[in-house]
Amino acid sequence: MRGAATACLFLLLAGCAQTGAQPGNKGRTASESVGNSVATFDPKQIGKSDVDRIADIHRREIFASVRVLAEKLYRRNPREWKKGGHASVEAALDRLLDPRTGWRLPETAGRRGTDAILLALREDFAGDRVAAFIAGLGGMLNLAFAEKTEFFMLDELDPQMLYNSARNLEIAAWKLATARDASGALLLLSNEMAVAPQPANLSFEREFGKMIANLDLLSTLIADKGHRTIARVAQSVATAMFLPVAALR
Repeated sequence: MRGAATACLFLLLAGCAQTGAQPGNKGRTASESVGNSVATFDPKQIGKSDVDRIADIHRREIFASVRVLAEKLYRRNPREWKKGGHASVEAALDRLLDPRTGWRLPETAGRRGTDAILLALREDFAGDRVAAFIAGLGGMLNLAFAEKTEFFMLDELDPQMLYNSARNLEIAAWKLATARDASGALLLLSNEMAVAPQPANLSFEREFGKMIANLDLLSTLIADKGHRTIARVAQSVATAMFLPVAALR
């Protein structure tokens, strides 16, 4: 009797461990079947509002774009990653970007955020321009997201800082595309203009556009939720100054 009871208990536990194969889905559990997926419950989700989950997604997408930009800049400007003595683009990226947060702070002569962006595009800067530029972007965006990688109901984001970051990305993209040395050569290569028979390659511009759109959408959503007003700025990117961005304290 004890052996039979043990066998029944084992079968019951095995049945609970499986979500159950569905008819017509050989080898697949119910959680793997189309229309029958069962999401794994994460206890952290209890402390998140819908806006928190949206903020999580936007931050992930934005920092994914930061990594794309870093890789594209290194591949267009191989001399920059070689300045750091790295063996490859991948090694330079691993030094520059944290896989969890999407951002690290490399050596930029003590400069952060938009100051690091300006440093990267100075003619007399002898360091890794890509590292300084990406560190500046990442630092600014990290501040705009209150230096957090995940958001919960007690967290608060400032829609004005997100909006300011979007405008700063517009200025940074323009500076990247136009900054030249005394001989007229671009300090960093990015977009490629059309040269027959090759069409233009505007992939850098598109990546910046994705980040700007994410920030603008999120800033509007958070402002509406909190019944707040964003001070919008109309300015020319060619003459504009970077707007302030600071983490909430």
